[in-house]
Amino acid sequence: MSEKLPDISFIIAAYNAAETLDKAIGSALAQVGVSVEVIVADDCSTDATRAVAAAYGGNVRLIALERNGGPSPARNAAIDAARGRWLATLDADDTIEPDRLLRMITRAEAAGAQIAVDNMRVIRADGTAPETMFAPAALAPTLMLTLPAFIRSNALFRSEHNFGYLKPVFERAFIERHHLRFDENLRIGEDYLFLASAMALGATCVIEPEPGYNYHIREGSISRVLDIRHIEAMMEGDRRFLSRHSLDAAATAAQTFRARSLRQAHAFLELVDGLKQRSLSRALRAAWRDPLAIAHLRMPIAIRLNRMTAALRGAAVRNSEVAVTGGASRSRKG
Repeated sequence: MSEKLPDISFIIAAYNAAETLDKAIGSALAQVGVSVEVIVADDCSTDATRAVAAAYGGNVRLIALERNGGPSPARNAAIDAARGRWLATLDADDTIEPDRLLRMITRAEAAGAQIAVDNMRVIRADGTAPETMFAPAALAPTLMLTLPAFIRSNALFRSEHNFGYLKPVFERAFIERHHLRFDENLRIGEDYLFLASAMALGATCVIEPEPGYNYHIREGSISRVLDIRHIEAMMEGDRRFLSRHSLDAAATAAQTFRARSLRQAHAFLELVDGLKQRSLSRALRAAWRDPLAIAHLRMPIAIRLNRMTAALRGAAVRNSEVAVTGGASRSRKG
């Protein structure tokens, strides 16, 4: 008799996550109404991350990468090893509610969808009350997330709340049929391109309005400064995305909107760098490329930077620099 495949394969890319990984794995194993396997892809951690994962055994499997490559290679290795009907990414320092996957899969299968996203709860280590990313009542009328809406919500200099924060669940058969993997050239924005690519390939995405994913912000978790290189990497990622996929008119318009926001962000950061370095020529070049870069200075720099990096899943400003919340420069956070 053939072995029954699990309903869910949890994909956890981990790097120096020994302090939080146990809770992440425990929350995955605590899912009710579905069978699960957990695959931890360790990205050459120097702490006890591998020991924490290996101690579980059973339906928790450890993949030890031979070289440090960032979140995308780690996730891709885990996807290659996955056996579940559905794939769910889980950051090594986050947790999920026990009924999350049952609710998401039930909703997706009832609609014949290949992707499901749900609401998110933000939990801070300082003990402040958790915040829900979206008001469930506001999300409830929106049954499906479309590609144009997803692209448009992932523009910089825009709202702090966008669909790019959310953690999707994917039907593995669809992912394998289209040979879809995370872009290993990116260490920021790879989650966005993976979901955008799936929808560009024809996947439909349902929305579960209730929060099931707990995004934990820990003290001292700020690990990376967002600079011009990150914006340029996202621009290059978008170019690869557009070379692989044909978009309809609505998605093309949304992509134009997003591309414009990335150019503005690039010009603004270049302008800020020029002002910091007291380089008038560099500041003038940035202003010439995009006059809106000057307009953005009317708002305090810290506020403007926070708004910009909010599209990269949780941002903070320290010493007038942009820092993305997260763990050890692996991805947006994980």
